[in-house]
Amino acid sequence: MSEDLRMRADLSGVDELTRNLTHRIVVGDIPTRAAQTFGDRPAIVDGDRTVSFGELESLSNSVANALVERGMRRGDRLALHSRNRWQFVVTFFGCAKAGITVFPVNLMLTAADIAVQLAETRCTAAAVDYDLLGHFTEACAHAESLSVETVYAIDVDGGGASSAATATATAAAAYQVQPWETLLTHDGEVAEYLVDDRDPLHCLYTSGTTSRAKGVITSHLSAVVSALNSGMQLGMSPRTQASATPIVLPLFHVTALDAILMPTLLSGSTAVLLRGFDADAVIEAFCSHRVSHLTMLPMMWTALLDHPRIDDADTTHLRVGLYAMAPMPSSTLTALRSRFPNADIMLGSGQTETTPPSELQWPEHQGVKDDSWGAPTLMSDVRIMSTDGKLLPRHQEGEIVYRSPQLMDGYLDNAEANTHAFAHGWFHGGDIGYIDDEGVVWFTDRAKDIVKTGGENVSSVEVERALLGHPSVAECAVVGRPDPHWGEAVTAVVVIRDGHIADPDGIRAHCREVLAPFKVPKKIVVVDTLPKTATGKIRKHELRTAPTTDG
Repeated sequence: MSEDLRMRADLSGVDELTRNLTHRIVVGDIPTRAAQTFGDRPAIVDGDRTVSFGELESLSNSVANALVERGMRRGDRLALHSRNRWQFVVTFFGCAKAGITVFPVNLMLTAADIAVQLAETRCTAAAVDYDLLGHFTEACAHAESLSVETVYAIDVDGGGASSAATATATAAAAYQVQPWETLLTHDGEVAEYLVDDRDPLHCLYTSGTTSRAKGVITSHLSAVVSALNSGMQLGMSPRTQASATPIVLPLFHVTALDAILMPTLLSGSTAVLLRGFDADAVIEAFCSHRVSHLTMLPMMWTALLDHPRIDDADTTHLRVGLYAMAPMPSSTLTALRSRFPNADIMLGSGQTETTPPSELQWPEHQGVKDDSWGAPTLMSDVRIMSTDGKLLPRHQEGEIVYRSPQLMDGYLDNAEANTHAFAHGWFHGGDIGYIDDEGVVWFTDRAKDIVKTGGENVSSVEVERALLGHPSVAECAVVGRPDPHWGEAVTAVVVIRDGHIADPDGIRAHCREVLAPFKVPKKIVVVDTLPKTATGKIRKHELRTAPTTDG
């Protein structure tokens, strides 16, 4: 064996924990550093409760120390079944400090679905909102195997523990229920534990819109790089006067947790937690805080534009308005840019597996390349690959593939999925598109959502953009449904705007003006609502099989 001539520092006289603490890149250190710089500045605003950066550091240290004292160790798993609350954030950072992997539970899942994920993640503890204890207990009862020993019940009203809820949950379960507040008994004690950059930070499940949800394991390193990347590209720089970011998307999802919360706190900004989207609450956030960044779904931006009090809110500080997960009609983009002239209104893209954003539109692309995903973010290498694993030149369509330190470590206990996802040396996200001469990524469709009709491939996204251009269409989804003549018929499922009359023939006529004939929907189905995930993604697999009345 040849001699190893790599240059190394001799740290034999430095203990392992010191080497770790002085060099690592881990999420638990975000509040530690922020507390030194921003101190009394508000880190989290949750209704009437404000948590400063110094308090966030102290509280998360306490949670970390308490969990370790009670037997949890680096690599153990804790389920976090909570709404957007300050306690969620404190628990998350406390686990990060102790090297405990967090499993945020999707609040929209059935008890049976949660049971499967609890069994797969093998969590030994959980932190649960009091009013969700019944649902969590039901999930545990469904689980084929259960490792949960202790549940810390979060007092959501701040009025003291609900003894009835605690007693009911304890009687129905094999675990012990304790007040979450008992984790706050180590005030002032710094939590310093060995946590490696590549240790798993959290396990988030995919939305499962096309197949069974998979557990995505993300490291501390990937999350911190993503936060730094987002902060740099979105202009979240430290300022003498704190700006604010309302968070309306659920913290159990990668967008709110990794792409919004962490860069906000990293830069010394204030995260204003909302339980969900409420236009009134967003208006209040503008009135009470210097809101500089806001990320919402297109339908949320539309509701904000239509709010009768929008002109009463001070929106002059808004610098970036991001939208995600669905196309934005050009008319809405124009209205937003007119209403928020100081802000860049842009699309951000990514997947749970890429710790988004992995692509982001540049301000200069506004009004020019609005239909694109934008350029790869600074830490993402994005290419186009053929089905046989060859990288393709610019403008040639294929699968969008990635190399990036933001990538997941892999899927939980799923060797087959990991082998497929990392085939040919790149991560495959299942999206089809191309890259133009400027390096901008153009998304064509999810590979599973392309409609194959009469020997032609039709992008569902292209047809959806056309549909959204019709004044009566509020929301839509395009799928392929089995057809004896076409193989698959291009089928549009639409929600009609309030005050408009459903006119399938008129909508189809509009599509003929902007689409090639074979792309025009063969069927238009009018529905009251579209089935969605907790983050607003449309469950297209349900639309392909659900019985409908066609127009």
